[in-house]
Amino acid sequence: LRENYTFSAYYQHSSPVAAMFILAYTFIFLMCMIGNILVCFIVVKNRQMRTVTNMFILNLAISDLLVGIFCMPTTLVDNLITGWPFDNAMCKMSGLVQGTSVSASVFTLVAIAVERFRCIVHPFRQKLTLKKALVTIAMIWVLALLIMCPAAITLTVTREEHHFMVDTYNNSYPLYSCWEAWPETGMRRIYTTVLFSHIYVAPLALIVIMYARIPFKLFKSAAPDREPEGRRVSRRKAKVINMLIIVALFFTLSWLPLWTLMLLTDYGRLSEGQLRLVTVYVFPFAHWLAFFNSSANPIIYGYFNENFRRGFQ
Repeated sequence: LRENYTFSAYYQHSSPVAAMFILAYTFIFLMCMIGNILVCFIVVKNRQMRTVTNMFILNLAISDLLVGIFCMPTTLVDNLITGWPFDNAMCKMSGLVQGTSVSASVFTLVAIAVERFRCIVHPFRQKLTLKKALVTIAMIWVLALLIMCPAAITLTVTREEHHFMVDTYNNSYPLYSCWEAWPETGMRRIYTTVLFSHIYVAPLALIVIMYARIPFKLFKSAAPDREPEGRRVSRRKAKVINMLIIVALFFTLSWLPLWTLMLLTDYGRLSEGQLRLVTVYVFPFAHWLAFFNSSANPIIYGYFNENFRRGFQ
């Protein structure tokens, strides 16, 4: 009778590998918490920091904090233990918060690019006010929540029949999985493709187009301007643009491996052995790299922005 059952180790990795994962995730968790809390504190405390761009940066910091609080710990434990170790509510919350926060981040990056584009390329048009910026931020979160609703509805914890986990003391436990239970496999593929196009490809394409035009405008406006004050303003604008471009570029590169893996598992028709290799070893690194983006943004702000640098000190 026992031949019909499958038994897997309770822990997916050896102790040295597990220790490496724990150290790596703890490092980015502490960076994320300390750095983004400081960003929020600096913007909220100093009135002169409450500009439109900094409001959007504050929103980025809040979404990064949500990733750190709700996603990093659960993802680490999920990567260490075979199966899903939490309940159904945590399964839905982890997926919803991660997806909503990432969506809000990329939509905020688009909003920043649009705001900088309008200010520099079309300086005589009506500028975005703080009130309108806050309304835009509210709309960003509503849109991010709406696009992730299908994932929250379909995410569920199910017990794997005839599959058990065995710990080091030879005790067996039922195996549970947190997954998107779509009625048909094709629906999951369609949803993954919609997410990939709407919260990765299309927004970042818009960012690239807008940031590509800004340097030409800065160069044209600075060329005839021989006044020292005019050159200083142009240099300051260029430094802000450099910072924002690096934030957008880092976001793109950090999330690319995870998106590649999600598309690969949906469309690649991997064998069971290949899928296990990807799930156990490649996905944890891809998640870590994506989460590292949430920890690195405050460092980028501190390096490029003097006001943030003074606040960190």
